[in-house]
Amino acid sequence: MMAALILDLGPWSWFILGLALLAAELAVPGMFLIWIGLAAIVVGGISLILWDLAFWSWQLQLVLFAILAIAITLAGRRYFDRPDNSSDEPLLNRRGESLVGRTATLKEPITNGRGRIRLDDTWWSVTGPDLAAGMTVRVAEWTGNELIVEPVA
Repeated sequence: MMAALILDLGPWSWFILGLALLAAELAVPGMFLIWIGLAAIVVGGISLILWDLAFWSWQLQLVLFAILAIAITLAGRRYFDRPDNSSDEPLLNRRGESLVGRTATLKEPITNGRGRIRLDDTWWSVTGPDLAAGMTVRVAEWTGNELIVEPVA
């Protein structure tokens, strides 16, 4: 059946398969079918050139398709799995970390290790040594849910 379909449609069978896989990629989450679809289109392009030659059998086309599908999938995943550290604002979504090093005035005293400051338009819970309200503190660390402050000398 597969051989008959490939022989009946000629090299266009590979293009049809490739375009169908690319269209299916839109409905399936993740990036997997796109690589196989690209492999089918490449085999279709090669088939356009080699279709009339005797050695270009459907078995050879399937083997080439399988090899290209694996190679293109591996290359594509390698290319797109690279971490992108080239952001000009690396702390954009890590707001707490972006506050480290900034200074603020204690709005509520730190008692028993806990207090509050206001930075920009947000109130932050802070931990640190007991200090009176009105003292200037520097954000020394972000723990994930609160700021650790130290007094500014």
